[in-house]
Order: sequence, then structure tokens, then C-alpha cells
Amino acid sequence: MTFLQILFLALTLATLRATAAPTPDNGALTLHYDKPADAWTEALPVGNGRLGAMVFGRPGDELLQLNEATLWSGGPVGRELNPGAFDALGKARAALARGDYQAGTDWVRKMQGPYTESYQPLGDLLIHQDLAGAVRDYRRSLDIRDGIASTSYTVNGVRYTREVFASAPGQVIVVRLSADRPRQLNLDLETRTQMRATSRVDGGAIVVAGRAPAHVDPSYVKTHAEPVIWDDPAGCRGMRFELAVRPVVRDGKVTASGSRIGIRDASEVVLLVSAATSFAGFDRCPASAGRDQHALAQGHLRRAQGQGYTALRAAHVADFRALFDRVALTLNRGEADRSALPTDRRLAEFTAGQPDAALEALYVQFGRYLLISSSRTRGAPANLQGIWNQLVRPPWSSNYTTNINLQMNYWPVESANLSELQAPLDDLLRALAVTGRDTAATYYHAPGWAAHHNADIWASSNPVGDFGDGDPKWANWAMGSAWLSRHIWEHYQYTGDLAYLRDAYPVLRDAARFTLAWLVPDAQGRLVTSPSTSPENDFYYTDAAGVQRQAAVTVGSTMDLGIARDLFENVAAASTVLGVDAGLRNEMAAATARLLPFQVGGKGQLQEWYRDVEEVDPHHRHVSQLYALHPARIISPLTTPALAAAARRTLELRGDDGTGWSLAWKVNFWARLLDGNHAYTLFRNLLRLTRPGDKHGGAYANLFDAHPPFQIDGNFAGTAGVIEMLLQSQNGELHLLPALPDAWRAGSVKGIVGRGNFVVDVDWDAGRLQAARITARRGGRCVLRTAAPVTVQGVAARSMPGTLGYTLAFDTEPGQHYEVIPAPPAGLH
Repeated sequence: MTFLQILFLALTLATLRATAAPTPDNGALTLHYDKPADAWTEALPVGNGRLGAMVFGRPGDELLQLNEATLWSGGPVGRELNPGAFDALGKARAALARGDYQAGTDWVRKMQGPYTESYQPLGDLLIHQDLAGAVRDYRRSLDIRDGIASTSYTVNGVRYTREVFASAPGQVIVVRLSADRPRQLNLDLETRTQMRATSRVDGGAIVVAGRAPAHVDPSYVKTHAEPVIWDDPAGCRGMRFELAVRPVVRDGKVTASGSRIGIRDASEVVLLVSAATSFAGFDRCPASAGRDQHALAQGHLRRAQGQGYTALRAAHVADFRALFDRVALTLNRGEADRSALPTDRRLAEFTAGQPDAALEALYVQFGRYLLISSSRTRGAPANLQGIWNQLVRPPWSSNYTTNINLQMNYWPVESANLSELQAPLDDLLRALAVTGRDTAATYYHAPGWAAHHNADIWASSNPVGDFGDGDPKWANWAMGSAWLSRHIWEHYQYTGDLAYLRDAYPVLRDAARFTLAWLVPDAQGRLVTSPSTSPENDFYYTDAAGVQRQAAVTVGSTMDLGIARDLFENVAAASTVLGVDAGLRNEMAAATARLLPFQVGGKGQLQEWYRDVEEVDPHHRHVSQLYALHPARIISPLTTPALAAAARRTLELRGDDGTGWSLAWKVNFWARLLDGNHAYTLFRNLLRLTRPGDKHGGAYANLFDAHPPFQIDGNFAGTAGVIEMLLQSQNGELHLLPALPDAWRAGSVKGIVGRGNFVVDVDWDAGRLQAARITARRGGRCVLRTAAPVTVQGVAARSMPGTLGYTLAFDTEPGQHYEVIPAPPAGLH
């Protein structure tokens, strides 16, 4: 190596070390406001994966709205939910085969079962503080690196401060109230709940003991006189819970009156909030059996009190940072710092067109914050609202919506370096594989397991709709097991954990067994699904009498067949790794060869349905036909350019608007099409300020995703989409900066993960790669794809021209770092 080459390498590596791993700046990782929250979507969320709180930051009448991840209505699902469904299936298929979509739809309605249950609010903690004077110098904030919400203000020269955090090590929510002068705290504490419960002061703590409803109808059901049913004659449905709040007081006097606690002339008050439910698994009766919620709640309280505030806070911060600090993101270094502005003002100005790359980076990290805070409870993955919900009948039951939304929650879990947070989802998949066997057998006389559009903590897997009231365009979608199972294969691809794959493989295999049975031949002998929908859109057709009608149920939607192809490919790969099921591989290969192929419609779009028909809503929020582009890897500009062009045309026709989660999915689509500028357009739309009452998708003042209403999937998918812009690995290679937008002219990212268990740091400037570091956690073959030639330190090769860029393959050793730099200029020999 010449002197010039050595100098070039040294300067490039110095740049990487200086910028690709920035020291976390808590100012850049803080949401803050100059007024208390008025609406729920202005409050700030904290959570430890099980306990959650929305902190309003009100000086005189503070409100913490509380949740516990396992508190749901209902109980274990029944069996033989609709034994007449199989008879209706044959009639529906016959009608659809002859093009009688109305009759097919009518028969499909007869294949529905009961609705899922609803995620419930635990209660509220109210802190009434005596403040004889005007509030000044108010600040409310959330530090997403430490997971601490703070409120501070001054009254009559006294500075009051509150800190709130949800501790995973301590399994309690901690609230510390203090003042900068002694004996200034005068408080009254009380709780309230929408559950059936009693409240009392016992042993110096407020104790709320109650029971969740036996059943809660989804919020969109308007036909039942009693949408909330509290009592279950069978004595099984309606789980028990306990909430306990214990004050630990320095100085002052504590009194109790009924279910309230009064505190006077204190210098410091630490509130320990504990809760537990009787939930003991999807198949255990929570009303008459299950866990001892009282022993659990009181045990957490006792252990937390024994530690003290300082130790609780230190353990919480260390635990939270251990997860959060794995990834750092800096966009547009040197841009004017706007972090001093309140976050709602920043968001409003950003919406009006003000550049604010640091706000964009904050939003990405906020998605990681929410996942850490809501996905750490085994058997209870992050639901439609994470773990934060204030309503007995929340939007869409705040359940697990499995035709896109639950999956979106977990798109960033691997790439954002939070792999262990996949475990709650894995638990739900294994539970669904149990109940789903009964659903597949009862409804369809099929092997394997089936899941549909909705699930809940009880692993409901049947098509919902209350035996005919649900719209089949969402209720009767039957590909849930096939889509959800891809998360098992994804987890293995990212981690290489062979023991996990071996243990989870039966879930993956049995989803394929059901899908093979679900496919039927059309008139030309091609395999299709029937009945089939493209959630949740409708199409126009002309009936036998020449009348134009609308329908949603048909055969062989593009989404279904993309999912089937993806599933068969993943199961074949998994079985090959494990050396099992050669016969199943042959069966899947034969079925894949017979699947109805992807079709390009008359507008150049990837056709959504079996025939090239007009959509009732051409700008529909779902773009389900592009499943093969994302999250699957079947369509790609690198391998299937014609289909990628059709996918692009589909997105152009759908438009750049949509609900919050739809905008986030489109970010991922455009990133997969390697169009960073268009992905960025959608990302900016995702961050449009949405106020209560607004109809457009975007972000609320607290950065929660706005469908509207609030759905957390847009936050998670938005984070995943930005990572897709910076790193892609679905094609068996690490594609560095595949969809970098012009707007992010310079920046760095540290700690994101590619398949093969490679941790990737990247630094860029003027839109070009400056340096990267690849850390091989497991070792193995690594293939890099870049826009320009690169070399790897210690590797005797430089990248070579390939499709849409340059590629370089090299072998890695476990635990080793590999420095990637632009190839030296041609003149340096």
C-alpha cells in the first residue's frame, strides 16, 4: 500500500470514528412543552412493557392515566365457534367461481364467529397539589433516552419538580415530587377506575381491587343494547386486577380519609404505583383461577419500597439505556438547532415546511422508545395502542389487527437492534397456533392453523363479525397465520439463532400446511385462494343482468398469493436449514409453480384482484397488493424490474396521502423501490401535525401516530421505514444507503442491524458514503452493495460494478469489525 493510500484510509477511518457513533445528546432526545397537556394525545407516555402511564403534567391537578398490558375483557376463547362455517365455504366458493360475488359474499358472512375482546384502561392516579399562586416558568418533558417524564414550574418563588418513570427492573411506576425549599409539598392523592372495583387505604397505600368486563363489543358495533357486559354466569370471563399506590414521604404528615391520602408540609414525596392482573395465559380462566393479583401487586410494591428512590432510578436508567443506546442517528450535522422550541411548535413549523432534520431523527428514536416501553411482557405484545389506552371501548378494541397493523408494530424490532423485544409477539404466535388449529379444523376442515383479521390476548383466531354482522372485506381475510409466521423466519435471519428456529419451526410449518389446503384451482388449473379479499378495499363489477355493483370478496387477490409465495419460500428455507420435511418442500414447490402469477393491469399497475377491475376507492389506505415488495422480497428493482415498475405505478395511482400507518407503509414501499426522495415525501407527511378533530393522518403533538385516531403502528413502521432508507438486507446483502434522500445531505447512523446478524454504522456526506463499520456478531459471508466502489480494511478486494451499484463479498469472523471506505481514487496506485 502506498503512502497516499495509507493516508486516505487513515483519514476516512478517523471520520467514521468521530461521527458514526455520536455521544447521545439528551437535548436532541427530548420532547418538551411549555404548557400542560389538555388532550390525551398531548400527554407523555412512559412504560416498562407491562405498566404504562400517560402523564399530563398539570401543576395543581396532575393526572396519570394508567394501564397494565394484560388487562383485557373476556376470557379464553371457546371451541366449535361456528360449526356451520364449512358448509357455507363450499357454497361461497361455488358462487365466486361463477362470478356471483353477491351470493359469495352472503355465504361468506355465514362463516363468521364472535368478536375479539378489548384492551382495558386500568385507572387514573390524581394528585391534587395546593398551589396558592400563579404558575410560572413551566416546562414539561420526556427524555426518551432515560425514559423519564418531568414537569417543573415555579409558584411564589418555589420551584416544584416531578419525575415519572416506569421501571422494568422494579416493576413499578415511580413518581417523585420535590421542591427547592423544605416542607412545601401539600398533596391529596386519589384513584379512579372505569372498571368495577372497590378502593380503600390499607397499610398506608391506596388499594383498588376490581374486575374487568366479561365482554366488550368493538367500538364500531352499534347494534347491541349492552355493549359492555360485566357478569359471566359461567364464572370464567372477567379477569381480576389490583392497583396499589404507596407514598413514601420525607418530613410532613400523612393522613387517610376513606380512599384518599393527604400529605402536608412534606419536603419530598415518592409515589410507588404497582398493579397486576390474574391473567395467566391465553387458556387459563382469569376469573376463577389464574395468578394471585394481590400477591403480585403487593410484592412489587414491597420490593420497590425496600430499594428506595435513588436505587430505583439508577436501575431504571441503566436498564433503559442498555436498550436505547444501541442506535444513534444524526441527520444534517450543522443544521440550525431547533431543540429549544417546544415540540408542538417544532412540529407545527415542520408541517408548514420548515426543515428540521433533528426532529425527524427524534421521531425515529421515539419509535424505538415506544417499542422498549410497550413490548416487554411475555404473552402480551404491543397492541394497536402499544400499552396506552384510556377507553373501555377503545378504537378497534385496541386489539391485535393482523391484516397489517400488528405486523407493523414489529417491523423495526430486528433492524432497530431490539431483537429480544420480539418475544411477546412470539408468545402470541404460539398461542394462535393452538387456537388456530381448532379454527382451521372447525371452519375449513383443514390441517395446520388459521388466523384472521383480529386477535386478542386470548389468541382469538376465528373470522370475527358476530356471526354475520361483520363486513367480509376485513372480517373473513384468512391469511393471518401465513403473514404472522414470517416474523419467525425474520427473527432467525437476523439472529441466526438455530435453537430458536428449531423450537418455533412447527408454527411456521403448520401455517404452510393450512395455506396449502386453503388454495384451490381456478378454471385454468391455477391455484388461488377462495374466498379472497384485498383488505380492506372494494371493486366494481357488472353482474349477470348488466348492472354495475360493488364487491370485496372474490378469488385470488394479489395480496393473498404474494403471502403464499413468501410463506412457502420461508418455510422451505427453514426446513432446509433444519434438514427436515423434504416432502413438504416438494409440495410447496409444486404449489408455487401453479400459483396464479402476478398480473400487470391496464394502467401499468400491479393488479390488485383476480381480474383487472376498478377500485371503489382508488386512494385506499391499504396497498395490500404490494406485500410482495414489502415486507416480502419477491418484487425488487434488483431482481424483478418489470414488476417493480408496476409496483411504482400502483403507488403513484394510490397517491401520497393516507392515514398515519398507511403513510408509514408507503415510506417502506418507496424505500424498497430505492427512491429515497419519494420515501422522504411520505415521511414528511407522516409528521404532519394532527390536532384533535383533524381528519388527516400524521402525528399528534406528543408524536403519537394519528390514523386518526391514535394507532401506534405508524410510529413503529415510520421508524422501520427510515432504517430501510439507510440499510436494506432482504436480498442477502447489506445495501448501504439504498434510498438516501437529497434532504439528508450529511449524517450518520450507528447500531442498526442487517440480516445475518451484522451491526452496521454508516457515515455520509454530500449524499455519498464516507465510511462504514460492519460488526459480525456471528460471522459468515457478508455481501455489501453500495452506490460507488468501496474497499474493506484487511480484505484483498474492492467492489465490482453490478446491478444498480457495486457489490463486494467477503468472509467474516464472529465479533470482528470491518471498516468500509470509498475505494481510493483511481490515481492512487
